[in-house]
Amino acid sequence: MEKQENQINIELSADIAEGIYSNLAVISHSTSEFVIDFIRIMPGTPKAHVKSRIILTPEHAKRLLFALQDNISKFESQHGKINMPENRNNPPIPMGFGGGEA
Repeated sequence: MEKQENQINIELSADIAEGIYSNLAVISHSTSEFVIDFIRIMPGTPKAHVKSRIILTPEHAKRLLFALQDNISKFESQHGKINMPENRNNPPIPMGFGGGEA
């Protein structure tokens, strides 16, 4: 019988499985960690709330980068290129959301 090494059983609770919507991420780092704050901005509200904070080692941050690149490549091969604004290094904060005037 073949032995499977490095197998991890991952549990996902019902409340975590629901997910948390975020339309902004703020990333900062020190010499030993990367911090990603996932934020939800809602139109017409003066304050945005951090909904989740993830802290990673530099090595895990780079693994996340590679995993995102791989998944974006797969997504684009199935659904077409993801269009980005010309100012992609400093995108505008999504405040307008479109729709009618209040």
